[in-house]
Amino acid sequence: MMPFDIQPAQAAQKLRSVLLQALASIDIAAWRRFFLALLGLSLALYLALYATALSQSGLYVPAAAIAAFSLLLTALVAVRVVPYLARRSALDRWLMKVEYEFTREGAVYLAVIAVIALAALNTGNNLLFIILSCMIAAIAASGVCSRIVLQGLELEFSLPEHIFAGRPIYARFRLANRKRWFPTFSVTISGSAPRGRPVACDALPAILLQEVYIPHLPRRKSVRQEVRLTFPRRGRYLQDTLRISTRFPFGFLRKTRSISCGQEALALPNIQPTGKFLKLLPSIGAEMDNHFKGRSHDLYAIRDYQQSDSARHIDWKATARSQQLKVREFTREDERRVRLMFDPRVPDARPATLAKFEKGVEFCACLAWHFYEAGTTLGFITRGFGLRPAPSGQVIYPILEALALMEPIVAIDFAFNLPIDDSIQSQAFQIILTYQSQELFPAGLRQSSYFVFMDSL
Repeated sequence: MMPFDIQPAQAAQKLRSVLLQALASIDIAAWRRFFLALLGLSLALYLALYATALSQSGLYVPAAAIAAFSLLLTALVAVRVVPYLARRSALDRWLMKVEYEFTREGAVYLAVIAVIALAALNTGNNLLFIILSCMIAAIAASGVCSRIVLQGLELEFSLPEHIFAGRPIYARFRLANRKRWFPTFSVTISGSAPRGRPVACDALPAILLQEVYIPHLPRRKSVRQEVRLTFPRRGRYLQDTLRISTRFPFGFLRKTRSISCGQEALALPNIQPTGKFLKLLPSIGAEMDNHFKGRSHDLYAIRDYQQSDSARHIDWKATARSQQLKVREFTREDERRVRLMFDPRVPDARPATLAKFEKGVEFCACLAWHFYEAGTTLGFITRGFGLRPAPSGQVIYPILEALALMEPIVAIDFAFNLPIDDSIQSQAFQIILTYQSQELFPAGLRQSSYFVFMDSL
């Protein structure tokens, strides 16, 4: 008898838990709006019938006022309540999410419908009711056609591997129509947020700022299109979603479907040589040549004899001509090594200072690209990041990526705090970009370095 006593108790407890879960899942706010909408539509229907009775009695002015109030109440329910309930309905789980936006043509069309509806209610003319029905049916047909156009679309968006600020690139779009029976007409791809939607202040800038128009896409076909883009400044860009919209067939409504994208892009600094860069490059090259003087078989220069020089390097012909001891200097046999050092600290956050900082970043990027094209062994160091000297082809893009993400640091204390490797310092020629004074750097570093001051750029 014990099993028979337990089973009904367990069933009751299970039924109770199910009922509690069902009650907890009820959307009270949605049901409240539903009953308010039902009450509003009932009142609008009563007012419409009352306006009809008044018009038949010859009281046209009150009938027109009551009919207008009835239409206003219906429109208020349609605008304020119906979209809210549609978003919270169970159909939203499997139906495609579409945003609606009235166009100027659609607003004029609705105004004409309202006038004809008011005239039909006041006069009771059957022809006006037929015209009104056809116009409303046109809106319904437009909604069905545009929804079919947006269904079954797949969108792919790709960018080149490396992007430079200020240089145009070509982004590739591939739109595929997976529908079995219907083609797609007149769709527009855009990446900007809809008008009126707030954008966070710290949000990353969007990648696609222009629209891509595709007039026709047959069923079970795909189309590829390239779009020319230019990133105005260095840094990160994010395309969180792409929007496919259409005004097909009548242009009354713009329906938009959002597709998740999640495409990120890093715009590297501009490497186009500036006038200041071209002006300083010869002096940098001269300082490098002085630093890399050596004792190899490639003649570098003939100079005056010094006590530390070996007698076997004396150039007797030059000595005889000048009547003064001359020695031959040779370049080193090992590779030239260059290390770029970027100090991100600035004295303040004024716009002029930040503009100089941006010029410093671009100048450093131009230097890195110049040494990359020359095949120089290249290293890089900044606050929190460093690369030991290596073949420039291996380190050029990590250097440019670090510069692309470089942010100014407002600092009062300008004491030198970048890590220095003495073994690298003795072998590499160092180019330092900084806002601080040269005297704040160690004496050994000053002797083997070339300084570029950002406030002079």
